[in-house]
Amino acid sequence: MFEFPSAKQVALPQLWRSPRFRTWRNLGCGVMALAIVLCSLQVPGLALGVKFSPTSPRLGETLILNLTAASPSVPPVVKMGIKTYPAFGVGGDRFRAMIPTTPLEKPGVREVTISTPNDPKATATLKIAIADRKFPTQRINFTPGKAGIEATPEELKQVLAFKATVSPIKFWDGKFIAPNQGRTSSPFGVRRYYNGEFANDYYHRGLDYAGSYGSAVVAPAAGKVVLIGYEKKGFRIHGNVVGVDHGQGVVSIFLHLSKIDVEEGQMLASGDRIGAVGATGSAAGPHLHWGLYVNAVSIDPVQWRSTAIE
Repeated sequence: MFEFPSAKQVALPQLWRSPRFRTWRNLGCGVMALAIVLCSLQVPGLALGVKFSPTSPRLGETLILNLTAASPSVPPVVKMGIKTYPAFGVGGDRFRAMIPTTPLEKPGVREVTISTPNDPKATATLKIAIADRKFPTQRINFTPGKAGIEATPEELKQVLAFKATVSPIKFWDGKFIAPNQGRTSSPFGVRRYYNGEFANDYYHRGLDYAGSYGSAVVAPAAGKVVLIGYEKKGFRIHGNVVGVDHGQGVVSIFLHLSKIDVEEGQMLASGDRIGAVGATGSAAGPHLHWGLYVNAVSIDPVQWRSTAIE
Protein backbone atom coordinates (compact mmCIF):
# COMPACT_ATOMS: atom_id res chain seq x y z
CA MET A 1 0.00 0.00 0.00
CA PHE A 2 0.99 3.62 -0.51
CA GLU A 3 -0.07 6.39 1.89
CA PHE A 4 -0.36 10.04 0.93
CA PRO A 5 0.73 12.65 3.47
CA SER A 6 -2.23 14.81 4.50
CA ALA A 7 -2.47 18.26 2.94
CA LYS A 8 -4.92 21.15 2.84
CA GLN A 9 -5.16 23.80 0.14
CA VAL A 10 -1.71 23.02 -1.25
CA ALA A 11 -1.08 23.68 -4.94
CA LEU A 12 0.72 20.90 -6.80
CA PRO A 13 3.79 22.92 -7.93
CA GLN A 14 4.36 24.18 -4.37
CA LEU A 15 3.85 20.70 -2.94
CA TRP A 16 6.30 19.13 -5.36
CA ARG A 17 9.00 21.71 -4.50
CA SER A 18 8.57 21.28 -0.75
CA PRO A 19 11.41 19.70 1.34
CA ARG A 20 9.31 16.60 2.04
CA PHE A 21 8.72 15.88 -1.62
CA ARG A 22 12.29 16.82 -2.56
CA THR A 23 13.35 13.95 -0.29
CA TRP A 24 10.94 11.64 -2.11
CA ARG A 25 12.44 12.66 -5.45
CA ASN A 26 15.94 11.99 -4.19
CA LEU A 27 14.82 8.53 -3.18
CA GLY A 28 13.82 7.92 -6.76
CA CYS A 29 10.09 7.64 -6.15
CA GLY A 30 9.05 8.89 -9.58
CA VAL A 31 5.45 9.36 -10.54
CA MET A 32 5.19 6.44 -12.90
CA ALA A 33 7.13 4.16 -10.55
CA LEU A 34 4.50 4.82 -7.91
CA ALA A 35 1.78 4.54 -10.56
CA ILE A 36 0.12 7.57 -8.93
CA VAL A 37 0.11 11.28 -9.75
CA LEU A 38 -1.31 13.92 -7.43
CA CYS A 39 -2.89 16.63 -9.55
CA SER A 40 -4.94 18.54 -6.93
CA LEU A 41 -4.95 18.63 -3.16
CA GLN A 42 -7.31 21.54 -2.55
CA VAL A 43 -9.21 19.80 0.22
CA PRO A 44 -10.48 22.14 2.94
CA GLY A 45 -12.69 20.08 5.25
CA LEU A 46 -11.36 16.80 3.86
CA ALA A 47 -8.63 15.19 5.91
CA LEU A 48 -6.78 13.47 3.10
CA GLY A 49 -5.24 10.29 4.41
CA VAL A 50 -5.35 7.89 1.49
CA LYS A 51 -4.00 4.36 1.38
CA PHE A 52 -4.06 2.89 -2.08
CA SER A 53 -3.49 -0.69 -3.25
CA PRO A 54 -2.20 -2.38 -5.28
CA THR A 55 0.56 0.17 -5.80
CA SER A 56 1.04 -0.98 -9.41
CA PRO A 57 -2.50 -1.95 -10.51
CA ARG A 58 -3.11 -3.99 -13.64
CA LEU A 59 -6.16 -4.51 -15.82
CA GLY A 60 -8.66 -6.86 -14.18
CA GLU A 61 -7.67 -5.97 -10.63
CA THR A 62 -9.67 -4.12 -7.98
CA LEU A 63 -8.41 -0.71 -6.91
CA ILE A 64 -8.74 -0.32 -3.13
CA LEU A 65 -8.92 3.19 -1.67
CA ASN A 66 -8.77 3.50 2.12
CA LEU A 67 -9.76 7.05 3.03
CA THR A 68 -9.81 9.31 6.05
CA ALA A 69 -12.68 11.81 6.03
CA ALA A 70 -13.35 14.97 7.98
CA SER A 71 -16.40 13.44 9.64
CA PRO A 72 -17.11 9.80 10.55
CA SER A 73 -20.78 10.35 9.68
CA VAL A 74 -20.20 11.69 6.15
CA PRO A 75 -18.61 9.22 3.71
CA PRO A 76 -16.52 10.76 0.93
CA VAL A 77 -17.75 10.65 -2.66
CA VAL A 78 -15.46 8.65 -4.97
CA LYS A 79 -15.75 8.97 -8.75
CA MET A 80 -13.85 7.67 -11.75
CA GLY A 81 -15.15 8.96 -15.03
CA ILE A 82 -18.94 9.17 -14.87
CA LYS A 83 -19.27 6.43 -12.26
CA THR A 84 -19.60 6.91 -8.51
CA TYR A 85 -18.36 4.16 -6.19
CA PRO A 86 -19.72 3.68 -2.66
CA ALA A 87 -17.44 4.36 0.29
CA PHE A 88 -18.21 2.25 3.36
CA GLY A 89 -17.14 2.99 6.91
CA VAL A 90 -14.43 0.75 8.33
CA GLY A 91 -14.20 2.37 11.77
CA GLY A 92 -13.95 5.91 13.13
CA ASP A 93 -13.38 8.44 10.36
CA ARG A 94 -12.01 5.81 7.96
CA PHE A 95 -13.74 4.61 4.79
CA ARG A 96 -12.99 2.21 1.94
CA ALA A 97 -14.01 2.40 -1.71
CA MET A 98 -13.36 -0.23 -4.40
CA ILE A 99 -13.03 0.42 -8.13
CA PRO A 100 -13.07 -2.58 -10.51
CA THR A 101 -11.11 -2.72 -13.76
CA THR A 102 -11.53 -5.19 -16.64
CA PRO A 103 -9.53 -6.79 -19.48
CA LEU A 104 -11.74 -4.90 -21.96
CA GLU A 105 -10.31 -1.54 -20.93
CA LYS A 106 -7.22 0.11 -22.34
CA PRO A 107 -4.21 0.59 -20.07
CA GLY A 108 -3.29 4.11 -19.09
CA VAL A 109 -4.03 6.86 -16.63
CA ARG A 110 -7.37 7.04 -14.79
CA GLU A 111 -8.55 10.11 -12.92
CA VAL A 112 -10.20 9.54 -9.55
CA THR A 113 -11.82 12.34 -7.58
CA ILE A 114 -12.53 12.23 -3.84
CA SER A 115 -14.82 14.85 -2.35
CA THR A 116 -17.17 15.57 0.54
CA PRO A 117 -20.89 15.78 -0.30
CA ASN A 118 -21.49 18.92 1.79
CA ASP A 119 -18.61 20.87 0.28
CA PRO A 120 -18.00 20.50 -3.46
CA LYS A 121 -14.77 22.52 -3.16
CA ALA A 122 -13.27 19.94 -0.83
CA THR A 123 -11.89 17.72 -3.56
CA ALA A 124 -8.77 15.65 -4.10
CA THR A 125 -7.92 14.41 -7.58
CA LEU A 126 -5.67 11.42 -8.23
CA LYS A 127 -4.29 10.16 -11.50
CA ILE A 128 -3.67 6.43 -11.36
CA ALA A 129 -1.73 4.53 -14.01
CA ILE A 130 -3.29 1.15 -14.85
CA ALA A 131 -0.71 -1.21 -16.36
CA ASP A 132 -1.36 -3.44 -19.34
CA ARG A 133 -1.70 -7.17 -18.88
CA LYS A 134 -1.51 -10.09 -21.27
CA PHE A 135 -4.48 -12.45 -21.19
CA PRO A 136 -4.57 -15.88 -22.88
CA THR A 137 -6.62 -16.35 -26.03
CA GLN A 138 -8.70 -19.27 -27.25
CA ARG A 139 -9.99 -20.08 -30.73
CA ILE A 140 -13.44 -21.63 -30.98
CA ASN A 141 -14.97 -22.75 -34.27
CA PHE A 142 -18.66 -23.52 -34.63
CA THR A 143 -19.99 -25.76 -37.39
CA PRO A 144 -22.07 -23.87 -40.00
CA GLY A 145 -25.62 -23.25 -38.83
CA LYS A 146 -25.02 -24.41 -35.29
CA ALA A 147 -27.00 -22.32 -32.81
CA GLY A 148 -25.58 -21.74 -29.36
CA ILE A 149 -27.58 -21.99 -26.17
CA GLU A 150 -29.25 -18.72 -25.23
CA ALA A 151 -30.17 -17.55 -21.76
CA THR A 152 -33.81 -17.07 -20.87
CA PRO A 153 -35.02 -13.52 -20.10
CA GLU A 154 -35.83 -14.47 -16.51
CA GLU A 155 -32.37 -16.03 -16.07
CA LEU A 156 -30.70 -12.86 -17.28
CA LYS A 157 -32.93 -10.66 -15.13
CA GLN A 158 -32.18 -12.55 -11.92
CA VAL A 159 -28.44 -12.85 -12.54
CA LEU A 160 -28.00 -9.19 -13.47
CA ALA A 161 -29.93 -8.12 -10.37
CA PHE A 162 -27.75 -10.38 -8.23
CA LYS A 163 -24.47 -9.03 -9.63
CA ALA A 164 -25.61 -5.48 -8.82
CA THR A 165 -26.16 -6.33 -5.13
CA VAL A 166 -24.63 -3.76 -2.78
CA SER A 167 -25.41 -4.38 0.88
CA PRO A 168 -23.99 -2.23 3.71
CA ILE A 169 -22.58 -5.03 5.89
CA LYS A 170 -19.15 -6.56 5.24
CA PHE A 171 -19.38 -10.33 5.75
CA TRP A 172 -16.00 -11.49 4.45
CA ASP A 173 -12.88 -11.50 6.63
CA GLY A 174 -9.36 -11.87 5.32
CA LYS A 175 -8.27 -13.76 2.22
CA PHE A 176 -10.74 -15.71 0.07
CA ILE A 177 -10.13 -19.44 -0.33
CA ALA A 178 -10.51 -21.74 -3.35
CA PRO A 179 -14.13 -22.93 -3.69
CA ASN A 180 -13.03 -26.31 -5.06
CA GLN A 181 -9.93 -28.50 -4.76
CA GLY A 182 -9.61 -29.13 -8.51
CA ARG A 183 -6.91 -27.51 -10.61
CA THR A 184 -7.64 -24.20 -12.33
CA SER A 185 -8.53 -25.19 -15.89
CA SER A 186 -9.32 -21.74 -17.26
CA PRO A 187 -7.98 -18.49 -15.77
CA PHE A 188 -9.67 -15.15 -15.47
CA GLY A 189 -9.63 -12.83 -18.48
CA VAL A 190 -9.25 -15.33 -21.34
CA ARG A 191 -10.13 -13.66 -24.68
CA ARG A 192 -11.67 -15.57 -27.57
CA TYR A 193 -11.85 -15.80 -31.35
CA TYR A 194 -15.10 -17.24 -32.71
CA ASN A 195 -14.71 -18.68 -36.23
CA GLY A 196 -11.61 -16.52 -36.68
CA GLU A 197 -13.25 -13.28 -35.51
CA PHE A 198 -12.08 -11.67 -32.29
CA ALA A 199 -14.85 -11.10 -29.72
CA ASN A 200 -14.17 -7.55 -28.53
CA ASP A 201 -16.77 -7.62 -25.76
CA TYR A 202 -15.87 -11.02 -24.31
CA TYR A 203 -13.52 -12.09 -21.53
CA HIS A 204 -13.72 -15.08 -19.19
CA ARG A 205 -15.45 -13.67 -16.15
CA GLY A 206 -14.07 -15.90 -13.44
CA LEU A 207 -12.00 -18.99 -12.69
CA ASP A 208 -12.83 -22.54 -13.80
CA TYR A 209 -11.93 -25.46 -11.56
CA ALA A 210 -11.63 -28.93 -13.10
CA GLY A 211 -13.04 -30.68 -10.05
CA SER A 212 -14.44 -34.18 -10.45
CA TYR A 213 -18.19 -34.60 -10.82
CA GLY A 214 -19.82 -34.37 -7.40
CA SER A 215 -16.79 -32.89 -5.63
CA ALA A 216 -17.54 -30.29 -2.98
CA VAL A 217 -18.04 -26.59 -3.74
CA VAL A 218 -17.52 -24.37 -0.68
CA ALA A 219 -17.92 -20.69 0.13
CA PRO A 220 -14.65 -18.82 -0.56
CA ALA A 221 -15.61 -16.30 2.13
CA ALA A 222 -18.44 -15.59 4.52
CA GLY A 223 -21.66 -14.29 3.06
CA LYS A 224 -25.39 -14.63 2.52
CA VAL A 225 -27.06 -16.80 -0.14
CA VAL A 226 -29.18 -14.44 -2.23
CA LEU A 227 -29.57 -16.34 -5.52
CA ILE A 228 -30.51 -19.92 -6.30
CA GLY A 229 -31.40 -21.05 -9.80
CA TYR A 230 -32.04 -24.41 -11.41
CA GLU A 231 -31.51 -25.59 -14.96
CA LYS A 232 -34.95 -27.21 -14.99
CA LYS A 233 -36.46 -23.81 -14.11
CA GLY A 234 -34.95 -21.92 -17.00
CA PHE A 235 -31.29 -21.33 -16.11
CA ARG A 236 -30.08 -22.66 -19.45
CA ILE A 237 -26.66 -20.94 -19.49
CA HIS A 238 -25.76 -20.92 -15.80
CA GLY A 239 -27.27 -24.30 -15.01
CA ASN A 240 -27.81 -24.96 -11.32
CA VAL A 241 -26.39 -21.79 -9.79
CA VAL A 242 -25.79 -20.20 -6.39
CA GLY A 243 -25.04 -16.54 -5.71
CA VAL A 244 -23.47 -15.38 -2.42
CA ASP A 245 -23.38 -11.78 -1.20
CA HIS A 246 -20.12 -11.06 0.69
CA GLY A 247 -21.24 -7.52 1.44
CA GLN A 248 -20.43 -3.97 0.34
CA GLY A 249 -20.69 -4.70 -3.39
CA VAL A 250 -18.71 -7.96 -3.43
CA VAL A 251 -20.56 -11.08 -4.66
CA SER A 252 -19.64 -14.61 -5.82
CA ILE A 253 -21.51 -16.76 -8.32
CA PHE A 254 -21.07 -20.53 -8.80
CA LEU A 255 -22.20 -22.15 -12.06
CA HIS A 256 -22.93 -25.63 -13.50
CA LEU A 257 -23.57 -27.32 -10.14
CA SER A 258 -24.86 -30.88 -9.99
CA LYS A 259 -26.30 -30.31 -6.53
CA ILE A 260 -27.25 -27.33 -4.36
CA ASP A 261 -26.98 -27.76 -0.59
CA VAL A 262 -28.02 -24.27 0.61
CA GLU A 263 -31.18 -22.22 0.80
CA GLU A 264 -31.83 -18.61 -0.12
CA GLY A 265 -31.21 -16.35 2.88
CA GLN A 266 -28.79 -18.80 4.53
CA MET A 267 -25.68 -17.32 6.15
CA LEU A 268 -22.38 -19.01 5.31
CA ALA A 269 -18.94 -19.04 6.88
CA SER A 270 -15.79 -19.39 4.82
CA GLY A 271 -15.45 -23.06 3.81
CA ASP A 272 -19.12 -23.99 4.28
CA ARG A 273 -20.42 -26.37 1.65
CA ILE A 274 -22.56 -24.82 -1.11
CA GLY A 275 -23.08 -27.76 -3.43
CA ALA A 276 -21.25 -30.05 -5.83
CA VAL A 277 -19.47 -29.77 -9.18
CA GLY A 278 -21.57 -30.65 -12.19
CA ALA A 279 -22.09 -30.00 -15.90
CA THR A 280 -25.48 -28.29 -15.96
CA GLY A 281 -26.22 -25.36 -18.23
CA SER A 282 -23.74 -24.34 -20.93
CA ALA A 283 -20.92 -26.68 -19.91
CA ALA A 284 -18.96 -29.09 -22.08
CA GLY A 285 -18.05 -31.23 -19.08
CA PRO A 286 -17.93 -31.25 -15.29
CA HIS A 287 -16.30 -28.16 -13.83
CA LEU A 288 -16.99 -25.25 -11.49
CA HIS A 289 -17.10 -21.68 -12.73
CA TRP A 290 -16.52 -19.16 -9.92
CA GLY A 291 -17.18 -15.53 -10.77
CA LEU A 292 -16.28 -12.71 -8.36
CA TYR A 293 -17.87 -9.30 -8.90
CA VAL A 294 -17.13 -5.91 -7.34
CA ASN A 295 -19.76 -3.23 -7.86
CA ALA A 296 -21.37 -5.34 -10.62
CA VAL A 297 -18.10 -5.81 -12.57
CA SER A 298 -16.28 -9.13 -12.96
CA ILE A 299 -12.75 -8.92 -11.52
CA ASP A 300 -9.84 -11.33 -11.04
CA PRO A 301 -10.47 -13.55 -7.96
CA VAL A 302 -6.74 -14.32 -7.72
CA GLN A 303 -6.09 -10.91 -6.16
CA TRP A 304 -8.67 -11.63 -3.45
CA ARG A 305 -7.16 -15.05 -2.75
CA SER A 306 -3.63 -13.69 -2.42
CA THR A 307 -4.35 -10.48 -0.51
CA ALA A 308 -6.54 -9.86 2.54
CA ILE A 309 -8.75 -6.90 1.62
CA GLU A 310 -10.03 -5.55 4.93
